[in-house]
Amino acid sequence: MRRSPRDRFRLEGATPASDGRPRLRCSPLRPPIEVVLVEPEIPPNTGNVARLCAATGSRLHLVGPLGFRIDARSVRRAGLDYWPAVEREAHRDFDSFLERRPGSPLFLFSARAVRSYLAAPWAPGAALVFGRESTGLPEEILARFPDRVWGIPTSGPVRSLNLASAVAIVLYEALRALGALEPAAPAP
Repeated sequence: MRRSPRDRFRLEGATPASDGRPRLRCSPLRPPIEVVLVEPEIPPNTGNVARLCAATGSRLHLVGPLGFRIDARSVRRAGLDYWPAVEREAHRDFDSFLERRPGSPLFLFSARAVRSYLAAPWAPGAALVFGRESTGLPEEILARFPDRVWGIPTSGPVRSLNLASAVAIVLYEALRALGALEPAAPAP
């Protein structure tokens, strides 16, 4: 009998993975972290972020305009096999996102920030906001919320980190700081 992708993910989330080996698990944070991608351009980056959201029980918000389509065929072609397991919302623009999430504490990320994400005052339900791969968050968004802009320190000559890598670094630090990764234990 063939299972739908949604059934497969629901079953594997509560039991050992399909290879029969146990996985290290933790309880999902409530309310969950909100990962917000503003105008993402590269489908594989969005796919990696979607997988992170599925792995952590975080919500994914895609703020348009998007640099790619998210219809079923395009998602499948981009290798987004975890797409059915991701709780997600699409928003026309950043103001539309703000209207839908008026109480979410905002944490905006920029390569030009002067404060490290390691000092951020994390809160459950926080919205982690990242910009497009080529240019980051629009200057007008950063200017609207100057006290909410954070960055990831780097010591090498690169101008910025890959979007999916940056989301992973920040998301797992927020979950760690909020105690959401403990107690972790292998699923039976």
